[in-house]
Amino acid sequence: MGYELYRVVEKSPCGRYIRYDQLLGGGASKEVYIGYDRVEKIEVAWNQIVYYGEDEVSKDPEKLFVEAIMLKSLDHERVIKCFKYWFDTKSKTLNMITELFPSGSLKKYMSKYDNGIGVDLGRIKNWGRQILEGLRFLHSQSPKIVHRDIKCDNVFVDSGGKELKLGDFGLAVCLTEGDLVKEKEAKGTPEFMAPECYDGEYNELVDIYAFGMCLLEMVTGEYPYMECSNGIQIFKKVYTGVKPKSLEKDKGPQSERYH
Repeated sequence: MGYELYRVVEKSPCGRYIRYDQLLGGGASKEVYIGYDRVEKIEVAWNQIVYYGEDEVSKDPEKLFVEAIMLKSLDHERVIKCFKYWFDTKSKTLNMITELFPSGSLKKYMSKYDNGIGVDLGRIKNWGRQILEGLRFLHSQSPKIVHRDIKCDNVFVDSGGKELKLGDFGLAVCLTEGDLVKEKEAKGTPEFMAPECYDGEYNELVDIYAFGMCLLEMVTGEYPYMECSNGIQIFKKVYTGVKPKSLEKDKGPQSERYH
């Protein structure tokens, strides 16, 4: 990488990591920049999550570090690595240093293949196997880790498109054997949420349901239930067992093998 092309805009408190002004991506409250590890001499991803107002997280600071602590404790080839994290009280920003994936998410990577049509069956099988390897690792922990937001946006791919890792553990929860996740408000991405998520009691199997929808996304190149215009419509279809219309789409020989 031509580091001289980027401007250093921030350094970690320990001085080991530096952040460049090169933005890789982000969302409403999260931005990811290219960074550099001055000790290992490798590129890293510098994640910044900004917290506004006196919301539930602000009132309970420990919740800020749940994702970072969880990632830093996990060591598996199918889970993104977190090297360092800290909270900047002045800017109310959580900083996480993680592995860098220049190609971004699997969703972004697939967009190069004409909405998924050009992705061959062998590659889809390889991706699916690796995602399941990651889920098997998470579900075999004690307590179990339920990701709760499996989709191609949260799976990251290396530049060659051969190696995948699960990321974005912002909604992940730990679950003791035999227990259920119990919550009044469903969390996750509606298109990938299992019916039991709406009942407020479920276990790690919701990740397997989401994986199935993720696999459909790989084959079709689009989110399930694209025919719906809002979350309520998706909920009604999911809860009553109506399958996504994308299952009916003909995407070539590889899709026939998944029906």
